[in-house]
Amino acid sequence: MHPLASRAWTRTEVAAQQAWALARRHPWRTASILPALVLLYILALLPFTPGIADLRKAKSEVPSVVMASDGSVLAEYKRLNREWVPLAEISPNVVNALIATEDRRFYEHHGLDLRRTAGAVLNTLRGNTQGGSTITQQLARNLFPEEIGRSISINRKVKEALTALKIEAVYSKNEILETYLNTVPFLYNAFGIEMAARTYFDKSAQQLNVQEAATLIGMLKGTSYYNPVLNPERARERRNVVLAQMVKYGKLDAARAQALAKAPLKLDFERQDVALGPAPHAAQWIRKWLIAWADNRGYNIHSDGLVVRTTLNARLQKAANQAMARQLDALQSLADRRRRKGEERVLLQSGFMAVDPRNGHILAWVGSRDFATEQFDHVNQARRQPGSTFKPFVYGAAFEMGMSPRDEFIDQPLAIHLPGGGIWSPTDGTPPTGAPMTLREGLAYSKNTITAQLMMRVGPQRVAQFARAMGVRVSKLDEVPSLALGTSPVTLREMVAAYGSIANGGRYIDPAMVVQVEDREGKVLEAFQQAVPEQAMSRSQSLQLVNAMRGVVDEGTGTAIRTRHGIQADVAGKTGTTQENTDGWFILMHPQMVAGAWVGFNDSSMTMGDAWGPGAKSALPMVGDVFQQALRAKWIDPQVEFDIPRPRPQPREPAPGAPPRDAIQGLTNFLNRLFRGFQ
Repeated sequence: MHPLASRAWTRTEVAAQQAWALARRHPWRTASILPALVLLYILALLPFTPGIADLRKAKSEVPSVVMASDGSVLAEYKRLNREWVPLAEISPNVVNALIATEDRRFYEHHGLDLRRTAGAVLNTLRGNTQGGSTITQQLARNLFPEEIGRSISINRKVKEALTALKIEAVYSKNEILETYLNTVPFLYNAFGIEMAARTYFDKSAQQLNVQEAATLIGMLKGTSYYNPVLNPERARERRNVVLAQMVKYGKLDAARAQALAKAPLKLDFERQDVALGPAPHAAQWIRKWLIAWADNRGYNIHSDGLVVRTTLNARLQKAANQAMARQLDALQSLADRRRRKGEERVLLQSGFMAVDPRNGHILAWVGSRDFATEQFDHVNQARRQPGSTFKPFVYGAAFEMGMSPRDEFIDQPLAIHLPGGGIWSPTDGTPPTGAPMTLREGLAYSKNTITAQLMMRVGPQRVAQFARAMGVRVSKLDEVPSLALGTSPVTLREMVAAYGSIANGGRYIDPAMVVQVEDREGKVLEAFQQAVPEQAMSRSQSLQLVNAMRGVVDEGTGTAIRTRHGIQADVAGKTGTTQENTDGWFILMHPQMVAGAWVGFNDSSMTMGDAWGPGAKSALPMVGDVFQQALRAKWIDPQVEFDIPRPRPQPREPAPGAPPRDAIQGLTNFLNRLFRGFQ
């Protein structure tokens, strides 16, 4: 309450106490001025009731909507789970049942039924408590519970009566009925007659028959007590009371009512869940942002009909949702097979994000496999070890120092003495070959031994600084040698943004989703300009890094992009797998789209299987599926290439450490490496 209003109310209370003391000393004199005192009391309460403008606003509430880039609706921010229907689209059975039961003189009074109120007071004094509220008074309570209050007191009843009089002055009788029936609660998150009809009878409000209408109107006396799902016998008895009232006031034939009273309830119950939309995690993020934006400008996101236009691509979002569902369903069956008898089933989770690297526009955002059961956002909230997807930052920092993708290190066992003491001995899944390997090959085959040596040459501080410049700007990076192998937890959003910098010629653009906000009439209230790109890496070296990362999909750990998904466009990327297959990652770059996925369990102590847990098996199929659809549908241009010639290697012996093509080729590779070793 405003401080001035609070002081005014305090003064009114003091005056009321003084008047009561006067009445006790001079009862006859007080009786003569009682009407004036009552009038004064009413006038004192009047400022504390909702104004006419508020009533008109309550009638015209329009939820804010979030739009995809093609103009389709992604989400609505409704105050309640309610769908407003005109009175003409509500069954007359509902209106007849309501008036006969709740307010038979509805069309005769102006908000207050004085005869009914007087009768209710007399019955209450006799010990038989009765309500005397009209439909209009009930509407006042439904629309303004905070302003009118919930306590059983004279103050509340007077404010309710005053508000009812105002409503009658503003609304027609049909408007009052329409507003009442669209705002009254019916349990199970159903507000209004339309949602109630769907929830309890699986039909529209227009289709409700007499007994269905009587059942719903009967609930209004006490929704929990007369809940037809949990208390069917009570609800049936109450329904029959409503039918009898309809007979009493000429709204139903007595013989028909008698027949209907014998019939069961015949519910067709189903909860009406709030529509989540195709991008619920993105919509949740926008909602939080929009509340702050609207509060600063005096708007209400639930009633002012704001339109938020976003960069999200509706078709790409749908493809991402489907790709995640397919992949996690397949992986979940494998995870369930590993579950021991008696162990609780734990669901795999995932996150997916796609951006346009040219402008930072977020194209798709899937925060979990099912928002209804998992609201935690694995794109923007979850911080997990990125594993080998962090390695490009080591190589990028090295290229910035002047090193070349052709520079070589020996693939050999390591025992690196750390500055603070101790020894770091990173290994790979296969034994070291002892042969030289170029940096391009080390990145393509994700060799820990090569990356570790490179890290010691570049330095953890330089690598951390480079990663921050590229886009890992929120999560804390520990400046230690093991950072090279992705031991510092980060978010998927940060990683996709950083890869976007690589694909965008070394320029970082903060990912953005909101383009502009409009009012309900289409007037632009605020448009948001693209963030100014920051040159985080030289363009020439970023192209060298892209060229090196092409090797991942052409010959390294990400070849399934070519062989399984048949993608021949110019793409580059990186797989990532953390220790014991706890996290699976894959991020893929194209000049017009960068997309990444993470897969794992919420509990970071749980691991995935060796056969399906690595990023190339768990996360890559999801990204590959989305890219395949995007290229096929030409949402991105399959002919566009990075501004550095693609290598066209002739068939040759795989690089050391690469999987042999067959047993004979494998033996040949071994002999060749052995010969080079003797040299």
